[in-house]
Amino acid sequence: MDDSVTPKQETIRMLFELDRDDDPRLYDDLIRFKKGTKRINRLRLLAHEAVLGQFNPVAVAAARTVPVPSSADTAGAAPSGTAFDLPVAVDVFDAPIEK
Repeated sequence: MDDSVTPKQETIRMLFELDRDDDPRLYDDLIRFKKGTKRINRLRLLAHEAVLGQFNPVAVAAARTVPVPSSADTAGAAPSGTAFDLPVAVDVFDAPIEK
């Protein structure tokens, strides 16, 4: 199947089944909503954000630079890297702007 050719205006319909064992965080997030439109819209939003994050070079580069804590780290030790490696978040904790 050729992935480069996309059908025009074709609606995609899916039956989505998810057990908590498959992905506990996603399951817990989706189970908050009753069956129906709210749950589907939440899943659609999460999928959309994941696609944007996957193709955003800044987010991809930042994800590679943020260290992942290992089991060797102690519980009280501070992480060696910073979680604010994105250029957008650089000045978030600067002094407030004064007029």
